Amino acid sequence: MTALDWQDRPVLVTGATGLLGGWLVEHLLDSGATVVCIVRDDVPFSRLALDGLEHRVIVARGDIVDQAFVERVLGEREIRTVFHLAAQAIVTIANRNPVSTFDTNIRGTWSVLEACRQSPLVSEIVMASSDKAYGDQPVLPYDEDMPLQGRNPYDASKSCADLITQSYAHAFGVPVAITRCGNFYGGGDLNFNRLVPGVIRDLYRGQAPVIRSDGASVRDYLYVEDGASAYIALAEALAADPALAGRAFNFSVETPLTVLELVERLQAVMGTALTPDVRGEATHEILEQYLDATRARTELGWSPAVGLDEGLRRTVDWYRSWLERDR
Repeated sequence: MTALDWQDRPVLVTGATGLLGGWLVEHLLDSGATVVCIVRDDVPFSRLALDGLEHRVIVARGDIVDQAFVERVLGEREIRTVFHLAAQAIVTIANRNPVSTFDTNIRGTWSVLEACRQSPLVSEIVMASSDKAYGDQPVLPYDEDMPLQGRNPYDASKSCADLITQSYAHAFGVPVAITRCGNFYGGGDLNFNRLVPGVIRDLYRGQAPVIRSDGASVRDYLYVEDGASAYIALAEALAADPALAGRAFNFSVETPLTVLELVERLQAVMGTALTPDVRGEATHEILEQYLDATRARTELGWSPAVGLDEGLRRTVDWYRSWLERDR
């Protein structure tokens, strides 16, 4: 497989202010790419802002649901590769505000894809789907041939966006491939309502870690830098083999854990032994959801470089530094 030459390559990243987006932008910049980021709202505590990345990229301010705007950015910046990550990704917000979630996650996807279809230069697109697109399945782990049947608002929005992406590849020949990943974790996520980093902050303060679910849900947890490498690997594979267009790939460490097991691992890293405050408040949660990454391993040669315990250690170190700075 011949890797893309990222040096000076014009690359568009949507969702650059998100957790994965910040790390992906940094990896692309380190590879020499010229990175353009579509940013709708200022997020002062994103890695894009915190770590000075915004001074190394070209920022285009606008909304991905505005297709004409996306087309203008693609044309004026002569974009060759697109990473579409932008989404409303918080499940609780999706449950409260389904219409805005559907608008961003579904209409935003077809706006980006249609703009790419109109562009003569775009040659690779990587679109972020999710393990949530599968919905609740009777067989575990999930593989890429299972139907997409999300029922709750966020899950349904990802199912729809995933299917629309497949449609653009198969009906129009748009060069797009799809990632389906589990829960990302890593430094740079300051939404403390999430399990990570919320539990880390609780433990740092000597407080009982708050678990909003019953703690029994089983999930994949993928270190964010491994996620960034997965997206880059898929773009490079698509450039080498255009027949990958329309195909989806699961990315996972294939080590599913319950919420309480993850909290135990975090406590081991942080040297604490506090009894979790299990509140059982979460609703619309699928009990078990994790991925089979055989296709990514065999067809892309991808595997995670960072084990779970090492990823958690790096993550804890990042938040300790942040929390100490914030004191």
